Parts: sequence; structure tokens; C-alpha cells
Amino acid sequence: MMTQPLILAIESSCDETAAAVVRGGTDVLSNVVSSQIESHKRFGGVVPEVASRHHVERITYVIDDALTEAGVRIDEIDAIAVTEGPGLVGALLVGVSAAKALAFAHGKPLLGVHHIAGHIYANRLEQELRFPLVCLIASGGHTELIYMPEDGVYEVIGETRDDAAGEAYDKVARTLKLPYPGGPRIDQLAQTGQDTFHFPRIWLEKESYDFSFSGLKSSVINAVHNAEQRGEVIIPEDLAASFQASVVEVLVTKAIRAVKEKGGKQLLIAGGVAANRGLRAGLTEACSREGIELVIPPMHLCGDNAAMIGAAAIHPYRAGRQSTLAMNAEPGLDLK
Repeated sequence: MMTQPLILAIESSCDETAAAVVRGGTDVLSNVVSSQIESHKRFGGVVPEVASRHHVERITYVIDDALTEAGVRIDEIDAIAVTEGPGLVGALLVGVSAAKALAFAHGKPLLGVHHIAGHIYANRLEQELRFPLVCLIASGGHTELIYMPEDGVYEVIGETRDDAAGEAYDKVARTLKLPYPGGPRIDQLAQTGQDTFHFPRIWLEKESYDFSFSGLKSSVINAVHNAEQRGEVIIPEDLAASFQASVVEVLVTKAIRAVKEKGGKQLLIAGGVAANRGLRAGLTEACSREGIELVIPPMHLCGDNAAMIGAAAIHPYRAGRQSTLAMNAEPGLDLK
């Protein structure tokens, strides 16, 4: 039986410093995440310079904790994987520098991983992927539909033209004066609200898989400002439920259409907004109705973490595709 490789993975693309040890791309031996939410809360969002400084302070501790929790030594590791991009350049540099130093010092292969590929392969930590498939990426910085005809091959068939879904959630939350991070709080309010505002659904061109949430965000903000000017009281739960109903309907409808038109065997969901209960419920209901197999990662794998990077790294590792020590942080890295 072939020995399954041990990969030490590092993720530092935004505001979580994370390290994990993953065996064979599916067996998570450790997954350590140091969150910066409390540090950024007073600013109402992520401050890149603050994030970078926290990564510098935490990176070695997080790596040590991941190795200790996994019960392995660095010399037992077969490869070092790290998020190469996209993300905040200063934050990425901390993780990339740490990975390159470890790879050089211990003579280990270095594997640069795309952040979105990591989110996709977080699903493989739960069940085997069946190709071809379609993945809906929904996070603070990305909203994309990705078609994968086979393992490690990505075709972006739809993407956001303005605000990503998670970004729109945060902006609406700020309008309601909700504390950071706003997305989960909007989702929480929406559970007890009603779609009384009937905000627009932005479909774009008939055949398009692209998304646009800027107009929806503006409609919500205008509704709040107009109510304030008239002295009317807005029920936050209903506003949140109305906003979320619009987002979820567009995401679900386009994702289902993509799977059917592409002949996908599975629909995956990935990214921070994959934790949204309204979206999970909407996709579950639609996939059940259409006879589509839905794969959703557990809550702890929806946000940024390093286990997903270790899962995505197994494909280039087995294909012999190593990065060199000239690898740099790539904040605008394309998914190839």
C-alpha cells in the first residue's frame, strides 16, 4: 500500500493565521487557526497592516501547535504547502516567507496553492469528489461559479462584476449598525424575519452566470435612509430576511442552472458564506428537488483554514509540480 504523504499547510491570506497537517489530502491530523476578529472589530473591517503584524506575531506559534497536535516532527513532513494568493499582499508574504524558510531549511518540496482551490477542496475533507462538478464560491472577496471537468482543472464560468456576496452582507450590516463581522449577524436576524421588502433580484443577461450585488446593496441602504427621513421604524429582522432572500435566490438559481447545463455530478459550495444558514437551506431544498448531489463543508471548514490548503496541495504534490524558492505572494493570482 502506498504511503500517504504528510503535508504541512500554511494559510495567511487575510485575517486568520492558520497551519495544519494533512495526510493524503483527506486525513486532517491538526488544523490550528488563530483568528484576528477581536483586533479588527473596532475598525469595522480588516485593516491590512494590522493583519500582517498579527501574522508575524503568530505564525511560528501556530505552525508549532499544528505539528504538536498532529504528533509529528518537521522531518517527518513530506512537503510544505502555502497559500500563494489571492489575498492581502502583506498577509500572504508572512505565510509564504515562513513556508519557504521551512522548505529550504529542511529540504522539503514547496507547494504554492491558490486560496480558492483550497476552499473547493475543503469539500474533499468530507467526501470524495465526483467529476465533472460545479462549485459555488461565496465569500467576502469572491463570488464565482467554477466548473471542474477533472481533478485540478478549473474553469471560471461566472463571477461577480462588483461586490462579492460576503462584501454586500458586511456593507448592509454596517448600515444596520451591526458589529463586525456583519455577515453572520445578518444571517441570524434573517432566521426570524420575513421578506417584506421584496428587494430586486439581479439576473444580468439571460445566459450569464455572473453576479452583481451592488444594486441590491444600494436598494437596502436606500430603504434604510428613506425610512429614517420619514421617521419610520424598520424591523431589522425583516430587512435582513429580505436582503438574504434576494442573495440566496440568485446564488441558488444560477448554481443549479450551471450544474444542469454542464452535466455536473455534484454541486459544491465553498467559502465563508457557505456557513450561511439561509444559503445552505436554499441549496439543500433546490438540489433535493432537482436530484442533484450537494456537497457542503462543515462550519469549521467554511472560513479560512489551513486544512483546506493541505487538501488542495495533494494534487500538485502527486503530479510532481513543485514551486521554487523564487515563489512570491500573488495578491491577484488567477485560478488555473
